[in-house]
Order: sequence, then structure tokens, then C-alpha cells
Amino acid sequence: MELKRRQPIGVELVKRDVVTEEDIDRALDYQRSNPNMKLGDILYELKVCNPEKLIKAIAEILGTKGMILSRDVVKLNLTDYFSLDVAKRNKAVPIEVENGKIKICFPTTINNRNMDTIRLLVLNKGLIMDPYITFSKDIDAYLSSLEGGASENIAETSGTITGLVDSIIKTGMEKRASDIHIEPQETEIKVRYRIDGELFTAAKISKEKQSQVVGRLKAISNMHQEKQESQDGRILLYDDYNIRVSSQPNVYGEKFVLRLLKKTANIRNIFELGYPGTEETLRKSFNKKNSITIIAAPTGEGKTTTLYSIIDYLNRPEINITTIEDPVEIRIPGLNQIEIGPKTTFSGALRTVLRQDPDIILVGEIRDLETAEIAVQSGQTGHYVLSTIHTIDSIEVINRLRKMGISDYDIASILATTVSQRLVRKICPHCRKERPFTKEEKEVIEKILGKYGDTADLKNAITYDAVGCEKCNGTGYYSRVGVFEILDITEEVKELIMNSASTMEIRRTALKQNYRPLIVDGIKKVIAGMTTLEELNNKLLFM
Repeated sequence: MELKRRQPIGVELVKRDVVTEEDIDRALDYQRSNPNMKLGDILYELKVCNPEKLIKAIAEILGTKGMILSRDVVKLNLTDYFSLDVAKRNKAVPIEVENGKIKICFPTTINNRNMDTIRLLVLNKGLIMDPYITFSKDIDAYLSSLEGGASENIAETSGTITGLVDSIIKTGMEKRASDIHIEPQETEIKVRYRIDGELFTAAKISKEKQSQVVGRLKAISNMHQEKQESQDGRILLYDDYNIRVSSQPNVYGEKFVLRLLKKTANIRNIFELGYPGTEETLRKSFNKKNSITIIAAPTGEGKTTTLYSIIDYLNRPEINITTIEDPVEIRIPGLNQIEIGPKTTFSGALRTVLRQDPDIILVGEIRDLETAEIAVQSGQTGHYVLSTIHTIDSIEVINRLRKMGISDYDIASILATTVSQRLVRKICPHCRKERPFTKEEKEVIEKILGKYGDTADLKNAITYDAVGCEKCNGTGYYSRVGVFEILDITEEVKELIMNSASTMEIRRTALKQNYRPLIVDGIKKVIAGMTTLEELNNKLLFM
């Protein structure tokens, strides 16, 4: 549909006698305090006119069709056509199927990319999309009502603030949340859980309880009650969890994020994490004396989990392994684990550790030149050092170390392996729907693999559609798997680093050897049925 218009929508609505100029002035005044809301949604919020007349007029102006979305008009099960996760991301609600066409409701602010995504999904099911528009508020309300019922478990009616906060935390644990966001809004407090890397709204709490909720969170996190500024704390009330707490004031109050760290979490085998290759290639990449291995990825992509798995693989009674972490997320028997505190730095702790006769040192993160220099010296004096760094891929690690001030000679002499990774959600085994790859999907896969000299037999290959069920909170995905790229620093790569070659030159040489970028491992995991092409694209943006 064509979303372009010749005149401001307010002018068009006044011309059609849907609203008055006074209504538009009032809406524009409201918009100054709510700049992310569009005029049509504000007029609907202010209830200045008949909503059905309003949406139909807006649709006519935009050259499409409009309807008021409610549960009564929805005649089908959303997850029969795409997952709740897809619906939320693209703001789409399927309404009914008639004569080979499926009516799909979008908000008035819909963009063409979202519409194209949904159009392709329903086309794969043999249906033609018949788009309608409706108000954003109703789309959000309908999709929130399908989000798995977490709000039912949060006992806002328990009678006490202590019970309410406890229920929020325990429900997050039950739902496998890695983080709990407690966010004050203008008229309510929103509770959101991050599950498998995605945030979804779990509950909304009345604004009147805000000061009591904040007070309780500060009390159990050992924070200063009177301070209205950013603070960090810990909750140690739950036997199985060490909960890190961060508070940050915003315009509506103080927002809290709780990071749930399981004390007794099992260390997963590195191959269970999705690490490609074999025992032989694993031994080749790791456990080298006089060297450093660095795991690279953005925040929240599983770097620490991979480090723990490598350490667990290397851990033997005859080896002295010391870790320096911020914080110690999992306690591992047989290791000497040091936690960074207010008076301790990575570089300071690393200096002390070198006097403790370690064989392997894990440094949680290389953040600055001082830590990087000591890590390099540690490797040069016979130790094996494992660490992480924030950068986009395994080859950019070299550039990152250069920018920190490490010389090309030191990088070439000490760097053994760099690993980059991302986490993609695994298709839920309880509700997935099997189907063959479409022609378009096969073309995408063959093009990507062909670019890097790989092939795949897709003749009888199958993939899965994400559907959504109670076990996966309606998303169609359950748990995550790593997508990896490994750069072993070969003699040819060492020489390039020594000669200050660009990362582009290093990449060209590495591609002629065993290096393959993240997307190749991701495509192989799609073909293996672990995840979907859509999920991989959401993470790596290749289509």
C-alpha cells in the first residue's frame, strides 16, 4: 500500500470533518510530551471523535483499509501463521482468511520492510496478504495479551510489596530470564524479562506502588535509600542465585535491572554451545603455552560462557588455573577465582596472580592498555592467557589491540587464536513446524556459502517455522546456540601482522586458509535445523 500523503494528516482529517482544528491543536500539544506517538494514535487516545470513523479516514488518506482491532474481530490463531515473536517485531496481527487472502492488521506507522516480511511469510503458506491498519495501542494490547501469562504469576494482589517484589524475581527465575527490567513509566511500572536474548513485557504495576517497590529493591540490594542517582548492588536472598542490581534514574523515576546469575549452573561442553570443529581442531586452537586466546563479541553474546567451557575443558589436577572476573559468575571446583571489587582492578589483580605460579590465567576482559600489556607479558613468560574483548569479529581483535597501543611485534608473537561469536535462538522443539526450504531461501544459502567456497546439498533439506507454545513463551524459540568464527594465527598471518598489514589484507589471507566468517557457521546451523534463516538474519543482517 502507498503510505505517502500530500498534506499533513491533521489537515486532511479536518477537511473530512472527522475532527476540529481545536482537536488537532490539543493533539499537537499532547505530542510535545509524547514525541514518539503519531497524530492518529493521539487523537484515538484523547477520544475526541468516533474511533471507527477516525481509523477509516486515516486509512483512506493513506490509500489503504482500516479497522478497529479487538479480540472479537480475530477469527484465527496467530501462531498458525507466524510466531508471536515475529508478530511483535513486525507489529502484525492476522485477522481472518477468506478466498485465499489473509487479513493482516498493522499500525498506522507500519514500514514497508515489516510488511514485506509478513507478506513473504504468509505467501509461503499459499496466502495473499490483505493489509489493514489500526491503532498502535490496540496492536500492542492484543500482542501483550498473548505473551505467555507471566503477569498471572506476579502476585500484585498478594497484599504486600515484599510479596510483589519476591514474585517478580521468582517468576523471572521460572521463566529462564537472564535479566529483569523494572521500568517506571508515566502512568505505570512496566516489568520486562529478557529470555533467550529478547525482552518481553511480563506485567504492569500501578504507579501508586512505585516508591514502595523502589524502596524494597534498594533495601534487599544494599543500596542507599535516599540517593536519587545511579547505584549498583547485590541481592543474596536466593540460595541458587547471585543477583546483580543496577539502578538508573529516568524522567519517571528510578529504573532497575536485575541480572540473574545462577550460582550452581552447570558448565556446558564447548561443543554443546555450538562450537564448530572437532577435538583435534579444538586442541589446535587452545591450550598453547606462551600465548593468548581472545574471545570477541558485543555485550550479551556469551563470551564468558565460552570462556568457562574452555577452562572446564582444560582443567586438570596437575594444572594451576587462576581466574580474574567481574564478577565471578560460576564457581568451578579446582580453580582459584578472584573477584574484582571496588579497590581491585584487572591489571592490579593480574600482577599479583603472576606471583602465584599459574599455568593458565583467565582475565575476564581486556579493557585498557595496562591490562593488555600485562596479559601480553604473562603470555611471553610461559603462561597461557584467556580473555575477552569487545569488538565485532575475530580479525578486528588485532585492530583493537593495536588501538590500545600494543605493538605489532607483541601481537604477532603472542596471539594464538581469536574467536568471535553471536548467540542465535534455537527453534523450539515442542512446537516447531517442519517444511522444505523455499526456492528463495535456497538461493540465499547457496549464494552465501558459494561466496566462501562452501556448498550444501539442499535437495531434500528441511527447515522449521517458529510457531510458539507455552514452553517457549509464545516466541517459537527456546534457548540459544552460538555461531562462531575462529582465526588461528598462522605463520602467514603473523607475518602480515608484523608488517602492519590492514585487517582487510589479513582477512584475504585467512580466507585462503581455514578461517570462515560467522555467517558460514550460522548457515550451517540453519541447515542442521537448529535455528531459522529469519533468526540468523535478525542477528547478522545479511538479507
